Amino acid sequence: MQPSESDQPIGDALPEWTTARRPSGRGLTGRTVRLESLSPTHAEPLYASLSLAAPSHWTYMPWGPFSSGESYAEWVEQSVRADDVEYLAICTPEDLPIGVAGYLNIVPEMGSIEVGGITYSPPLQGTVQATEAMYLMMEHAFDELGYRRYEWKCDALNAPSRVAATRLSFRYEGIFAQHLVVKGRNRDTAWFGLTDKRWRDSVGPALRGWLAPENFDENGGQRQRLQEVRSSIGDGGQRRTGSKKKDPSGTSM
Repeated sequence: MQPSESDQPIGDALPEWTTARRPSGRGLTGRTVRLESLSPTHAEPLYASLSLAAPSHWTYMPWGPFSSGESYAEWVEQSVRADDVEYLAICTPEDLPIGVAGYLNIVPEMGSIEVGGITYSPPLQGTVQATEAMYLMMEHAFDELGYRRYEWKCDALNAPSRVAATRLSFRYEGIFAQHLVVKGRNRDTAWFGLTDKRWRDSVGPALRGWLAPENFDENGGQRQRLQEVRSSIGDGGQRRTGSKKKDPSGTSM
């Protein structure tokens, strides 16, 4: 923070800031998962995968559950045509779609973008693939498109989503009371945010360290939890030594 000419506190100057770029549908490939622009061809296999979810899966979503493959295909068609969002199909290395996530509230001139519409089928929930999908979207937004703020918003009552945001190092920023009406119900919205500085200094390095092949044993079990890797990294992104080992546990979206 710096003073203005009138000796008032104002935000830091950003002399090198340039407008971020909009997502263009480029595919994102990781070690365990691949993301590509959502298209009508994904509708049938996605519906088959998402139909395995319990009705409670859809409680906090603005859409769903879907009564048929046709109704889900209609949602996909509408989402593909929308010009203010960019949905991605989350696919296995064998090209099987098992989830959806999107870039929402895209404001390139302010450098702000949101991840949302996250719909993980049961086979994707709580997996390395689920975390890597989120990592790939963060990396693309910050490192390739040039955004300075990355947001996560959810129903304030959606405890699993809030846990997932915290696990991924989003910082809780507060509640927007009576923010939306969803499915005829009031929705208070919990806001979470992540800045480009935190991404560079600690969040990105921690996620890369956790996702590294050497962090998993021959059976696919994690050697360190994400929070352990994160706690071992200082503000400058350097690994600290001597971190205390904890019992491994998992978090599902």
